[in-house]
Amino acid sequence: MKFLQLRRWTMGRLFVMWPPILATLLAALLPGPGAASTGGTSPYTPPIKPVSKSNPLAARGMWIWELPSSSGGDVSAIVSQARADGVRTLMIKSSDGTQMWSQFSAALVSELHAAGLKVCAWQYVYGDQPSTEAALGAQAVHDGADCLLIDAEGEYEGKYVSAQTYITTLRRLIGPSYPVALAGLPYVDYHPAFPYSVFLGPGGAQYNAPQMYWHDIGTTTDGVFAHTYEFNLIYERPIFPLGQIYNSPPIHQVLRFRQLSRLYNAPGVSWWDWQEGTPQYFRAVSQPVGALKGVAPYETLATLGAGAQGDVVVWAQEHLISAGQSLTIDGDYGPNTVAAVDAFQQAKGLPVTGEIDPPTWQALLRYPPVTVKWVIRKKKTVAVVARARTGAGAVVATVPRSASLPDRGRDIPLDLGAGTP
Repeated sequence: MKFLQLRRWTMGRLFVMWPPILATLLAALLPGPGAASTGGTSPYTPPIKPVSKSNPLAARGMWIWELPSSSGGDVSAIVSQARADGVRTLMIKSSDGTQMWSQFSAALVSELHAAGLKVCAWQYVYGDQPSTEAALGAQAVHDGADCLLIDAEGEYEGKYVSAQTYITTLRRLIGPSYPVALAGLPYVDYHPAFPYSVFLGPGGAQYNAPQMYWHDIGTTTDGVFAHTYEFNLIYERPIFPLGQIYNSPPIHQVLRFRQLSRLYNAPGVSWWDWQEGTPQYFRAVSQPVGALKGVAPYETLATLGAGAQGDVVVWAQEHLISAGQSLTIDGDYGPNTVAAVDAFQQAKGLPVTGEIDPPTWQALLRYPPVTVKWVIRKKKTVAVVARARTGAGAVVATVPRSASLPDRGRDIPLDLGAGTP
């Protein structure tokens, strides 16, 4: 969450139907997401379960990285500032990898609860020891956290088995209904190897809090919403935008980010982060803002076609199998996937194009994704989906080929790591 001021961009085709770097450049030039279109197709927003107002993520939230550097670690000062600016939920770092942070404790949570604030724990995870990371997440829950946020970024790219181990262990320790959110990289198409389909899949996080740091990404607030929603809506999880007040973004952009969150019907917004937020930024996240006029939310889902690669293809393949198609889950939109999409479209009375466009997504997302048991590919074997079932509709699959793909671009700059307070 603390970043080098370095941008590493690649130019090249990222997805056949919508190159995201071009999309970002266009979003920076156009007046808003409503000005964009995708071939005249109708927008389709997946049905997402409504979020209760009592959900800790539905309130205005502020992230705390290092408690001693946030209002000097004075809890009473933090409470006073939170009340003054309408902050109702604090997201406090609880662990980094395999190390629990002493700043997060049952005593701290109790004190903040007594002051009327909700407290969510967040942990930075790497995937090298996923069971231990899950145990530390469960420890924060045991300490009274109202929700748990998973900050999984570049270190987890390609680690489907680790992600599965982490999620499975975490759910065994905290239960299936405890509120969990993925706070990860916002541009899914830039990170084809990241296992979004595991973290946001069956049994995973119920909520999605992408790091929509438009100023660091180098785009507009409108652009970051358009690009993030275009790909993240596909995972059918409520989106809680995570905005930035660090690195000195213009105040008017902070205000527009808040207006856009309402335009997109986001249940709640949080901000990174307390220790880098000056008084003017605290005012910016709390002062009244009017509604945007003449702007429409960009809600057209990304169209996928032959040649696309990455986890979003894995996600589509999992739904195709659930819909009765037979194919390998490999993250590669090759001839077999084109044939499966053709067959699905024909069965549903859709134009047979071999591409997953918004109408096809609308039909496909009516089927729940198949549950996958990921296994490490052994040497001299080919990645296949085992036709034998493992129970409850699950299939066994070797880690998809797309898990070895490098980043196709950078959204947020490279992570420096957070250190230990």
